[in-house]
Amino acid sequence: MSSRPIPLSYVVLAAIGELGASTPELVDMLSRGHMFWTSSPSQIYAEPKRLITLGWITSNKQPGKTRSLTFYHLTPAGREALRAWLRAPAGFPKLQHEASVRLFAGDMLEDKEILTSLQALRTELEKMSAVVATNIERAPSLPHRTRYMLLQQDLGRRLLQAHADWLDAVERELSPHPDDPTR
Repeated sequence: MSSRPIPLSYVVLAAIGELGASTPELVDMLSRGHMFWTSSPSQIYAEPKRLITLGWITSNKQPGKTRSLTFYHLTPAGREALRAWLRAPAGFPKLQHEASVRLFAGDMLEDKEILTSLQALRTELEKMSAVVATNIERAPSLPHRTRYMLLQQDLGRRLLQAHADWLDAVERELSPHPDDPTR
């Protein structure tokens, strides 16, 4: 493992924040925010080791329900590294948009096959909308982050609505029309 920070390093620092977090809490936080950042639990479990090597976090054991948990806190150097990253200009997000690529290669299939492949997206949008609603309800339980979480979840809500609108347009365009036999 490299001792240099990677983008996930800053995400984990942000999740640890001023109050600290255990590894299971980090995995839980990032799974609830999977629309904004995706990493496997194994990556999240491994990342604190890099951050400790960098001197950006410390760890200590605290009692858990069945066994002790490793709990992480930012060091002054970690806090400053996170603040420097937060101050840097944010670029447009890197997207890996499978549905869009399927549509791009639409000439390889019949339109009805493309529509069938995109149907699972409707279910995902519903599930993710429920996650956003849960996160919005949960926001007041973190008073130091409520305002920011609500703004972030508003972005999530808007992204989901944009995807639903896009999917509606794709379905209108690719669905067979009785008055146009070429479609």
